[in-house]
Amino acid sequence: MGFCRRRRFPEGSISRNLKMRLWQCVLPLVLAVPLVSDACFTEERIALLQIGDSLMGTTAAGWLDTDDCCSWGGVTCSNDTRRVTTLQLSFNGDLPESELCSMKLNSTVFSAFPELQFLDFSMNRVLFQSSDGFVGLSKLRRLDLSYNCFKASYMESLGKLVSLEVLHLEFTTMVGALPASVFENLRDLKELDLSNNQLTGNLPVSIFTLPLIEHLNVSQNLFEGSIPWSSRSNISSSYRTLDISMNNLSGNFSFLWLRNLTNLEKLYLSGNVHLAVCVNFPGWTPPFQLKELLLSGCDIDKTIFAQPHFLRTQNYLEVLDLSNNSLSGSIPRWLFAQQSTLLYLNLENNLLSGSLDQIISTQTNLLAISLSLNRISGHLPANISSIFPNATLLDLSGNTISGEIPSDLCNISNMEYLDLSNNNLSGELPSCLFADHPILKTLKVSSNKLGGLILGGKSNLSIRWEIYLDGNNFEGGLPRDLTGNFEFQGTMDFHGNKLSGKLDVSLWILPNLWTLNLASSNLTGEIDPSICNLTSINLLDISNNISGSLPNCNNPLALLFLNMSGNLLSGEIVPHSFFSNATITALDISYNQFTGNIDWIHTLGTYPAFKYTSCYDQRGFRFLTKYNLYTYRQNFIDMFQGFDFSYNMLSGEIPPELGHLTNLKALNLSHNNFFGKIPASFANMSEIESLDLSHNELSGAIPRQLSHLSSLAVFSVAYNNLSGCVPDAGQLSLFNMTSFEGNRDLREASPGSVCAASSSPDGPSRWQPGAGGEEVRDPALYAVSAASFVLSFWITVGFIFCHSYGQRMVLKL
Repeated sequence: MGFCRRRRFPEGSISRNLKMRLWQCVLPLVLAVPLVSDACFTEERIALLQIGDSLMGTTAAGWLDTDDCCSWGGVTCSNDTRRVTTLQLSFNGDLPESELCSMKLNSTVFSAFPELQFLDFSMNRVLFQSSDGFVGLSKLRRLDLSYNCFKASYMESLGKLVSLEVLHLEFTTMVGALPASVFENLRDLKELDLSNNQLTGNLPVSIFTLPLIEHLNVSQNLFEGSIPWSSRSNISSSYRTLDISMNNLSGNFSFLWLRNLTNLEKLYLSGNVHLAVCVNFPGWTPPFQLKELLLSGCDIDKTIFAQPHFLRTQNYLEVLDLSNNSLSGSIPRWLFAQQSTLLYLNLENNLLSGSLDQIISTQTNLLAISLSLNRISGHLPANISSIFPNATLLDLSGNTISGEIPSDLCNISNMEYLDLSNNNLSGELPSCLFADHPILKTLKVSSNKLGGLILGGKSNLSIRWEIYLDGNNFEGGLPRDLTGNFEFQGTMDFHGNKLSGKLDVSLWILPNLWTLNLASSNLTGEIDPSICNLTSINLLDISNNISGSLPNCNNPLALLFLNMSGNLLSGEIVPHSFFSNATITALDISYNQFTGNIDWIHTLGTYPAFKYTSCYDQRGFRFLTKYNLYTYRQNFIDMFQGFDFSYNMLSGEIPPELGHLTNLKALNLSHNNFFGKIPASFANMSEIESLDLSHNELSGAIPRQLSHLSSLAVFSVAYNNLSGCVPDAGQLSLFNMTSFEGNRDLREASPGSVCAASSSPDGPSRWQPGAGGEEVRDPALYAVSAASFVLSFWITVGFIFCHSYGQRMVLKL
């Protein structure tokens, strides 16, 4: 079923506000047109205009040509009654995420269409204020409200639409439990999609007992508990698709429960880590033939390969995902039989062993295969194009494959994605992969033992998206005349190799290059001013042995992330000379010889609501925070803003305007020559997690306002000239002596914010190096230190193993 497309106004056209005012003038005239026999009903025309008005006039251009709404785009009427029977009003699919739920709509407007049978209102991103307007639509058979904002409590009203056959509510931001009675009256429902919401609680039994249901999708929610399904349940035999993946379901799921589903074609159970899935039943032949089976990250029967009773019965399987299941044993040769129908096979993150030599039959149908993160060894077959002749995706990363990469890979003409990273491959990379493979979009060979010239000595790139050569032994200088035509946010990662020469990109023609990583590659000399020609660059890492000053660009680079740490760069950093202050989100200039003040720092990262959409995920952006080197990748970068200016020769006072950077996560100004007071405005940095001001010449007291920084996990003002009392409240009271040592006149505060009598100016300070006394045996200090350590430890463990970003970071390391 097609959608009406939103009409785009050319540049210089009327503004949205002007269109709204135009509607206010035109609407009364349109409504005044009398009802004629061959036109649509007046109340339906009025309702449609109200909908258009609610959508800020997005339908105006198509609906002002005639007064007969039956001829309007997206509207279909009955030839007999002239009543509206179909509405396809999907207009705002290209609206940005920031406008989600920004427009409101009262559903009562739909009550004007008593003969309505099909309603597609998807992709409009409006906030429904009620669902009462749908109640009277007794003839409604298809309802699609996906990609809008809907409440779970509104579902009760939809339960009265007894003629409904198709209901789509995916991506509607629904939160909470489903009312148990919703589906009791929807006996004609054939297709139900509630995926990608935040629905909680148990799955209602009534969902599974719908007599005519064919396609059920409740994936990507927060449902928990056991599946209300057993051999005694009254389950419809009409099922074709059953998707309950990516929830928190637990208990057991037996494939024997499916024995009456003669039409089942697609079964998705992935992502329910506590769901015990029992697959194998010797002697049982299922009455169905699956086309797609997804069992990733479940507690599945580990004998699924060793005793493949069920899989051997599925003769038409096209998609099989058994990843993330700790399956062991050799690569199952029977999966790669000559008559195999598999199109997509995902076995990544298991414990499979053996070599690709075990696959002897040509896999003509196989388009995508992932065997990454296993224990596969041996060499890549020299005739690999004969084994996977039509592969578009081949992922063998994270194994122990050795030997050379065969040039026969270039003969897989449809290859779009090739990942051989994190193996023991050696030799030179076939140059045909760089220049003679126009279909290839992504090439990853990171963390191997490959050598030879960088890019195989080629200068005309054919790769469309990403090139990852990091962590190898490639050598030589950067090509001076490098050309290419990246289609989308191009990435080149060469870090951790044995390159030489200067950073000279004077003859590069790479108009869509977004990411360039040259860190730890032994580049020397000064930064050639030609780097200013990389006008599309967003992420740049040039941490090497580069010297000199930063080049002056006529138009500063609109960088989001810039890492220049560990060089020999010097001179003052002049605002708007090299990078644009307003766009920079993460900046690391640590371990250089920069001088001057940082009065310009408060202008960094002033652009609002940044969304990073690059495909860059192999290394990401390194940042030293919380005393550890973290790598921020993909979506996690969206949440990060940090500046590291440590180990330079910067001076002057710390600008109080820094406190205006309320999204800042990490700030390191240590090991410089800053003087003056710590700005009390730092208390406004409500999201700060790591703040290091140590080893400077700061004086005065520590502002008590900093005690309110509840997110602060690392804090140091050690080795300055601070005086007064250490705030003993809030977050600052949790840090031990190492955060404050080296300040001679800094005293411990007693209750009531009065410095302790024992800490007289004539005696050694508790935070002075070498100070003896009772602080070494202070039980309170031990208690606070132990508590801080335990808290930090478990927060870290919890992030790594429980948070999805942490899990992905671990898998990528």
